[in-house]
This record gives sequence, C-alpha cells and structure tokens, in this order.
Amino acid sequence: MFDAQVVLSPKDSPRGKLMSQYVCVRVPRMDNVDIGLFEYDRYNTLYFFILNADEQIYLRYGGRDANSQDTFLSLPSIELALAKGLELHTLYQDGKLARKPRPKPVFPRQFPHLVKRTFDAGACVECHLIGDFVNVHREEDGTLDKAQHLYQSPDFKIIGLHFDVPKGLVVKDAQGAVKTAGMQPGDLITAINGEPVYTFGDLQFLYDKLPRTTENMKLTVERAGKPVDLDVRLPHLWWKTDIRFRQASIDPRTYFDSRALPAEKKQELGLKANGFASEVTHVDAFAQMMKSHELKVGDVIVSVDGADIDPQADTAEFYIKLRKKAGDSVTLEVLRDGQRIKMPLQTYRMSFRK
Repeated sequence: MFDAQVVLSPKDSPRGKLMSQYVCVRVPRMDNVDIGLFEYDRYNTLYFFILNADEQIYLRYGGRDANSQDTFLSLPSIELALAKGLELHTLYQDGKLARKPRPKPVFPRQFPHLVKRTFDAGACVECHLIGDFVNVHREEDGTLDKAQHLYQSPDFKIIGLHFDVPKGLVVKDAQGAVKTAGMQPGDLITAINGEPVYTFGDLQFLYDKLPRTTENMKLTVERAGKPVDLDVRLPHLWWKTDIRFRQASIDPRTYFDSRALPAEKKQELGLKANGFASEVTHVDAFAQMMKSHELKVGDVIVSVDGADIDPQADTAEFYIKLRKKAGDSVTLEVLRDGQRIKMPLQTYRMSFRK
C-alpha cells in the first residue's frame, strides 16, 4: 500500500513534484541486480535507493523492526528523503560531495543453492531468498557469524532510541543508553561514528555494520542548529533482536521460549552466576505434536550438551540458536520439581517460504 501511495502520487503534489525530478525504477525481481552495490537487509519489505548515473548512492530509505514491516515508513519522511537526495545531487554535480569507492560486484548467480531454488526452477529471484541462501552458503563454507549475519538490523529501542518517524531522524524520546549519553527529544541524528546519515535506512544500515563486540559508538546530533557528539555505551547484547519473522532456514527452531534466571534465583538453586540457566516460559504446540522435546513451563534449563556458560548467549534457547545448526539434536539438563533430568531436544530446519 505504501509503495502504491508513493508511485501514484499526484504529479502536482509536493511529493509528485519531487519525484518528477528523478528517474524512478521499480525492481520486481533480482535476477541480474548487482547485490554488491545494492546491499541492505534483504528481509525489508520495501527499500529505496537514491543514487545517480555514476552509481553513487546518496541515501537509503526503508527499514523495519520485528513488530511491523512499515514501522519506519511514512509519506512525510520519504518526502524529506527525496528533497535531501536532490540536495546531495547538486553538491555532487558541483564537486562538493566526495565520490565513494564502488563495492565489488556480486550477483545472485554466484550462489549455487539460490540458482537451484530460483533460476533452475524458473522461479523469481526475490530479496528474501537471496538473504536466506547467502547465509546457507556462509554456513557451509564456515564464514557464518550468526550474531552478525542472522541477527540483522538491531532494534534501536534496546538502547532507548525512539524516532518521530514522519520527521525522519528526529528523536521523539530518549531513554536508557542514549539518554545517559546526553541525547534529548528533538535532537536530529546526523552521523554515526562520523558517517553522515540522512534517513532511518541510512542509520540502520550503518548500525547493522557494527561488529557485535562493539561497546561504544558515537552519534552526532543537531541541536539548536549546532552539532553535538554523543558517546553511547552499548549494553550487553545490544544486537539481539526477535528474528522469527525472517523464517531463516539456518535458524534452529526449538519451539519453546525462555527467560534468563535472575541472579538471586541462580544463587538459590546453586547455579553459576555467569551461566545461561533459564526458565521455560512457553512451549509451542508444534513441539508436542512432533515430540521434539518434553519441556514444560517452569522448567529450568541448566545446560545444553554439557555447556552452561557462553560469552553471548543469556539463555539456553539463545545458546542453541547461536551455537547449533538447524536440525541438530541436543541434550538438555533440566531442573524440574527439585530433580535434575536429562532431556533430548530435536531442532528443526525450516524450508524457506515460497
């Protein structure tokens, strides 16, 4: 619906007048698109690039969170992006905007599993299929970093950052880490670690590029017409997001939810303070139907295949997702009614939709 509202904008409307200064191209399938140049989180439902004939990308427009595909999309904010694109193009033509190195070309046909699933089957090469099968190849060649490649587009709400979406990168509310760093409502974010950003798409793209071991980042904001640099201390697991909507085939499906045990409960049960012991909060009906495990709500999972500590995982469920392959069988050590029991769990690999 949003795409239609943009494309069908009346020519004499403010948005239509802006769009009339562009050559607008809609890409319905990705068969021959250079995905090295047009890089982004492939699980976005809608994404725009504003670029020139020299293939210099001025800015991106798009982005989402786990709640909705259009959380950060609005007609007023795309008008801001269109106007900014024209401004940047003028600077480029006047030689006042530096030319960026072009990324190495990469094409969908370079990924055999994707070729088999799409080209060879006469099927459409869609963005989310590229996102999935590129990770399948990473898993096979040993280059997959699940924290980086699977847990994409970290949620800014984790660091307390909330946007006034129609106004672009204007901050609506600042809490948590960004508030501690000095951010205020009304600030306009203009750069991340010195890289200029003009839209939420720009900011999310660069934020996602941060190594998952990053502990600090610098955000530059415009406040009362002046730049202000803020040093943001990133909390533990700042990148951990709900990725279930992605339905990624490399994501082990466990069919239960859990929460980390508080420190006092670990102490009471004689468990390691830095361990990932966690309490089961929900068991999916699929687990019962497929007999993939016999967990119950209230069970405490102490370890997985003998491991009970991990530098990244804060729950047993998260440990499985990070350290095991989809389809693996594991053995859980579970506390139930004061007794420790061993329990097998079978994970599942989803066959990617479409």
